[in-house]
Amino acid sequence: MMLRPRQTQLVERTLAALRQYGNTLAVAPTGSGKTIMLSAVAGSVLAEPDAKACILAHRTELLTATPNRGDGQGLRDVFSNLADQITLAEMISSGHLVPPRTFVIDVGAQEALSKVRRTAVDFDMDEVASILNKTLITDAVIRNWKEKASDRKTIVFCSTVAHAQCVCNGFNAAGVPAVVIHGDLPESERKACIARFESGDAQVIVNVAILTEAYDFTPTACVVLLRPSSYKSTFIQLVGRGLRTVDPEEHPHVIKTDCIVLDFGTASLMHGALEQDVNLDGHQHDGEALTKDCPECGAVVPLAVMECPFCGHTWERQPQDGGVLSDFVMSEIDLLKRSNFRWCDLFGCDDALMATGFTAWGGVFFLAGRWHAVGGGQGMGTHLLAVGERTVCMAKADDWLNDHESEDSAHKTRRWLNEPPTEKQLRYLPEPMRADFGLTRYQASALLSFQFNKAQIQRLVVAANDSYREAA
Repeated sequence: MMLRPRQTQLVERTLAALRQYGNTLAVAPTGSGKTIMLSAVAGSVLAEPDAKACILAHRTELLTATPNRGDGQGLRDVFSNLADQITLAEMISSGHLVPPRTFVIDVGAQEALSKVRRTAVDFDMDEVASILNKTLITDAVIRNWKEKASDRKTIVFCSTVAHAQCVCNGFNAAGVPAVVIHGDLPESERKACIARFESGDAQVIVNVAILTEAYDFTPTACVVLLRPSSYKSTFIQLVGRGLRTVDPEEHPHVIKTDCIVLDFGTASLMHGALEQDVNLDGHQHDGEALTKDCPECGAVVPLAVMECPFCGHTWERQPQDGGVLSDFVMSEIDLLKRSNFRWCDLFGCDDALMATGFTAWGGVFFLAGRWHAVGGGQGMGTHLLAVGERTVCMAKADDWLNDHESEDSAHKTRRWLNEPPTEKQLRYLPEPMRADFGLTRYQASALLSFQFNKAQIQRLVVAANDSYREAA
């Protein structure tokens, strides 16, 4: 397999920093492939005959991607430099994570929550529970959830066990199947509750400090925050539970294009954007995140929020390059440009793109308002990789090729790619395409891969649309 271009860049920068300083720190978020990149770094170091490597982790399961200590102390004594940082924005714009849609909702508790004292570990959660664990507030939470996310698999983060149990009871009383897990439950009961959530028996899972790290159920498309977070790293981890994209073969009927974050506390107001600041010298908590005023209703909301939770006003994304292209279009063009493979517009209509290697192929196809990523190859069958936004589908198809090809088969600048089709290729191409004198050998290869696999591609795409239409 090959690394994504951005992964390769981080690995190269890390190795360069190691050579220069003897130590370094590299930062990457959920879904970026930290294990793969670490393996590539270690593999390069171990290429030296006498080299040895030792990989340490503070616990069996990791999904923290944050480089700052909870006590605010710096890491300068261990790391003298930062080699590279992949941001959440990069992962979202490249289609490897879905964007969050954040709603900060005051159910009459924000002023009281802003006065909760901090302990050495976090906010005083017993004090938080005394503010939020009230029937009227729980009812308001469930009412807002029904308005904005009633059809979504949801993870709720609460302050105490008693609070979580009351919220779970509230969802069940409102006709929404919910389960609750916390550290006092036996492991067998926790696993059973998670199984109910993942199987579909429960739509909502309420927890206390259990699902913060090392849990990823990709159909999760809503995160409810019923607790504040002293540390931005914790806030990022909570929201990150809902940002991963969905594999349609693993979770048929699920289309996920974003994650709704319902914040009934103060975490979003306190921390603002989800990007993790890296400061090797450490930092103390000294002030709140930047905010902005809604031009429609005057509400004060975090700078990162793009939709006002009070009146629904939407802030337009700022255009780039003089307003010609949006950031999502630019990110897709950048993805195609940086891909290890050359992508071909098969029919000049921009609704079917394909790339091939020596043993595998990947494609994205548009049908009935949705994009579909499909991948296949010699002895691998044909697989539906993603359904939904074009950028996500492009990323999944590109990753499929990276997983099944090598650098020898991927170089899109190879001279032979631009040579005319071979006689054998022309024999198998449809008659109209043989008359295209501008056709290259690589374009012919992509067209033939489509022709040979057309029936399987159509079967998967049509079946996916039928399936999602029935689910709707």
